[in-house]
Formats: sequence, C-alpha cells, structure tokens
Amino acid sequence: MKKLLKSLLSQQTMNYFYHLPKAVLANFIYGFPTRKLKVIGITGTDGKTTTTNMVYQIIKNSGKKVSMISSVNAVISGKSYDTGFHVTSPDPFTLQKLASQAKNDEYLVLEVTSHALDQYRAWGIKFDVGIVTNITHEHLDYHKTLINYLNTKLKLLKEVKFAIVNFNLKDKIKKVGGKKIITFGMEKGDFNQKDVCFKLKLAGDYNIENALASLACAFVLDIDKKIARKTLEEFFGVKGRMEEIKNNKNIRVVVDFAHTPNALLQALTALKKTTKGRLIAVFGAAGKRDVGKRKIMGKIAAQKANITVITAEDPRGELDLIIRQITSGAYESGARDGINLFIVKDRAEAINFAIKTLAKRGDTVGIFGKGHELSMNIDGREEIPWSDIDVAKKALD
Repeated sequence: MKKLLKSLLSQQTMNYFYHLPKAVLANFIYGFPTRKLKVIGITGTDGKTTTTNMVYQIIKNSGKKVSMISSVNAVISGKSYDTGFHVTSPDPFTLQKLASQAKNDEYLVLEVTSHALDQYRAWGIKFDVGIVTNITHEHLDYHKTLINYLNTKLKLLKEVKFAIVNFNLKDKIKKVGGKKIITFGMEKGDFNQKDVCFKLKLAGDYNIENALASLACAFVLDIDKKIARKTLEEFFGVKGRMEEIKNNKNIRVVVDFAHTPNALLQALTALKKTTKGRLIAVFGAAGKRDVGKRKIMGKIAAQKANITVITAEDPRGELDLIIRQITSGAYESGARDGINLFIVKDRAEAINFAIKTLAKRGDTVGIFGKGHELSMNIDGREEIPWSDIDVAKKALD
C-alpha cells in the first residue's frame, strides 16, 4: 500500500497525509510518553550513533535514569536491545512504544535522521537539547539539494532549549530562534580541542568532534565535567563503528559504517595514520539512493587507500551501474585495474579476497558501508541476512 501511494503522490503529500497522521496516532495510542522526559536529539550526516552512545553513557554515569535509542542499539530502562535498524530512526509506533517503556526515566537520548524529521517520525517529541554533528553530502536523492538537506536537519533545533552545533555550521544557522547556540569543533568553538584535554581510545578527528559535542551536552545538563571526561576516556566505541576484529595473523581488520564521502574520508585518514603497511579499502554504495556520492567516494578511496576493492553494498539491482560510477572516480585519481583497484561483486568474496589474498603482515583492511547492519538488499526486493563482522571473522579463521 505504501509503495503504491509513493508512486502516485509527491513526497510532501505523503508526509502530510500518510506519515504525519501515523505519527499523531502513535502518540495518542501511547499517551505522548516523551512529555515526561527530557529528550536529547542528535542528528547530522555522520557521528550520530557514536555521539548518542557517548551522551547516554555520560548521563548514566552521572547517576541519572536514562534511556537511549540509536540505529545500532537501544537501552530502555536498563534493558538492552540490538536494534540493527536499516533506517536510523524507527517508525513512529516503534519509537513511541520504546519511549513509553522509558516512562520511569528522566532522560531519553534519541538519534534522529533527516528522513525522520521530514516524515514527522519524531512528531510529538519536545526536544530539550538538539545536537547537529555535521552536515556533508548525503541523501540528495531524497532532499534534492544540500540546502534542503541542511534545512531539514535544522528542524530539530526549532523548539529546543539548547542548540549544540558544529562550529562549521554556525554561520548557516543564525536564524534558529533567539536561543543561544553552543558550538564545538577541532579548531574553534565554545568547546574545542585546544581548550579541552582528554585522551580517547577511539581513533580519528571525527571522534574528537563527537566527544566535544557530548561534552557540550554535559555542560548544558549541568553534569560534572570530571564525570563526562572520564566517561569519554573510557568509551570503547559502538558496534560496527571502527570495530577492530581481533586476530593472530598480524593483519588489522576494521569494520565501519562509513557510507558517505566525508565518513569514508575521515575513516581512511584515521586508519592511514595508524597503519604500518598498506591500507586496503573494501566498500560499495547503496542502490536507489544518492547517486552523486558514488564517484566522489571512488576518488577518495583511490587517494587515501593503497588498494581499493569495490563490491556490493545494498545494490538493490543496480550493482553494475554503481561499480561503473565508483570506479570512474577511482580512475580519475589514478587507480589501475589489477594493480590498486579490484572489482569483486560478491561482498563475502570481496572481504575474503582482501583479507586472505591481498593483505600481508602490518596491513589494515577497512570494510566500509554496512557496519552494524544485519541484512543486505541485493535485488531491490528482499533483505537477506548479512553481517560484515561475521564474514570478516570467518575469513580470519
């Protein structure tokens, strides 16, 4: 039914006459459960899940009762759920049901996507704090332009008491009410790397920014800075986010969700700094989604990795087209077939090829695009069970 409506109606019409009524109904059925909670919403192109988990841990360690919903995991009143959502924000009924189970808590930390904001999935939720991690190229198949994408993300900040944003976005969000905007960033911001001293276990400048955003949130919530800092220094990361697969072969294998140009760039840059040998990147791009990013990601991989292996990543029946588009960018950056560029369509075979055939002692294999996800869409019709982590472990065995 939903697919039929989508084929007949514009997205805006679908939002008003399908998604919005659905969200309103879900709120009434579950009694607007978030009205009794202080809700922290976290959006952005990259870093949402990690920042959500960081903020949750900080609030928890401060002695407050808190629940959390992210694309990877949910913790509701102390009970953990491995969500494995293939979309970041769940549908309104799932969201409101989970929120109703957190009714005895004081805080709810919620990861929010641009799709969720545009489609009213978070309707009825009054956010006390809104965090925007960053805005880079993504989802332009849906939003059409970067400005539309940015404006959709900024909907999160309209009614919040505290708006926490990446310093790079400050000039673009001056119109967000009259509220104070708190900024964070690597070089500049109310919270920046130069002013705050802590040592993360996580690699990458982007994780420093995630931590700075979390510290800013702790500040507006009046949480002791020592507790916040200690929590961040002990934070080990999130499933499928720069997750290292331990092995005894002296090959470093890392699984990461990076599926945008910026995320891939940041992940490869971080891994390059800590790799003794060569850096091997295994990735693809999703079918029926943002086409413009594919060539860009091919360029980035060819520039940052020593060897690139292009493969399937939810191709939805478009695998050959996706490969052509990614490789066109890689070729422009000097990649050569059979030398530093390989095409292995089957993702399991690609991971095996990278680990068993290409990798040598001291090399790093980065497997990108799926991360925590537990299914993959090959033909555009059905989801099949899938886990990058399991396949990598099998290859290492």
